Amino acid sequence: MMMRDHRTSGTPPATSTELSALLTAVRRGRVLTVTGRCHQPRSALVRDIARRLTSNFCDGAAVVTVGGEGSVRELVSALGRVPGMPFPPYGTANAASWLAERDMLLVLDDSDRLDAGTLDWLRTLLAVAPGLRILAAGRQPLAVGQGRVHRL
Repeated sequence: MMMRDHRTSGTPPATSTELSALLTAVRRGRVLTVTGRCHQPRSALVRDIARRLTSNFCDGAAVVTVGGEGSVRELVSALGRVPGMPFPPYGTANAASWLAERDMLLVLDDSDRLDAGTLDWLRTLLAVAPGLRILAAGRQPLAVGQGRVHRL
């Protein structure tokens, strides 16, 4: 899949004031979803936020494009392929334990594809992983509990 950078498309997905508020929301909150009808602007925005905030988290930021069935197994497998990310242990239970010890930003691009089991797994993960923040991009807010929503 080819991604176009919003800076070259001429249409920034957020003003500087909005971007500043979103950066603060990610640092202070647990879950933020960027919603909108068009995939490219919301995807560009969450990737830009991740790039800007990666140094704010001891374990960095992991950007995962959700594809296929959106299952937990696929999500864990995708995490293992993120460049620069230490490989999580095999299996979803071990991956949850591994993520529970991290201080990181998990970015889920195209989060509407996540299945119900994965959403349950993410809810549990948020309960046991105090250093985990989730930034999602999708048409609808990420259904994992209380979280902020930014509509494009």
